[in-house]
Amino acid sequence: MEHWIYSFNIAGHGFSVNMDTLITMWLTMLMLIVLALFTTRKASLVPTKMQVAAEGIINYFVDIAKSGMGEKAAMQHAPLILTLFFFILTANLVGQLPWHLIHLHHGELASPNNDINMTAAMALVVSIYYIFYGVKASGFRFFFHGFSLEGIIISLVDLLEHFVRPFSLAMRLFANILAGEILVFTFVGFCAYILPLPFMLFEIFVALIQALVFTLLSMTYISLSIQTSNEH
Repeated sequence: MEHWIYSFNIAGHGFSVNMDTLITMWLTMLMLIVLALFTTRKASLVPTKMQVAAEGIINYFVDIAKSGMGEKAAMQHAPLILTLFFFILTANLVGQLPWHLIHLHHGELASPNNDINMTAAMALVVSIYYIFYGVKASGFRFFFHGFSLEGIIISLVDLLEHFVRPFSLAMRLFANILAGEILVFTFVGFCAYILPLPFMLFEIFVALIQALVFTLLSMTYISLSIQTSNEH
């Protein structure tokens, strides 16, 4: 899908950004801020339905994190984990809004996660995050497992994984969201009223699954990094 590319110069260097991705990304963040304020403004011991739903999601991820990291580490890394899930889910659902009704001169508005730059940025943040905490806990031993043949082989495999993980995270989310939006857009062209509806409902399910997959994999990488550090 074509992007709305805006080019500019800073100190003689050319830069370009995908404006459609920026707009829908900012919209996603605004929606999350409003939702968070609306959910927490009347938080009480007798929770509202919105508060129950939010606490249920938070407890779900915190419990999974505790089982893999322990309680202390789970509470430390929960903000990143929850931020990833809520942002990715909301961004995916933003793509289901009727953006095709807004006609742009260049490109079109869609989910920010249909841009490989967006998913790659999140994947790199996750990779830098878990590598940082791995190195912080065990130093250079996080990368090197000894001078024995087995240690060298394991070190090379781990190094390869550090490069493959962000690539797989970014491509999986990007490809699934982009393919879904192209499919819906194609059927909208055939029959704008009835035919796309089953696929749009399916894409809502895909939006949830892809948010879960990205978040749970990120949680697994962080957990493995901490476990490796503890073993050292």
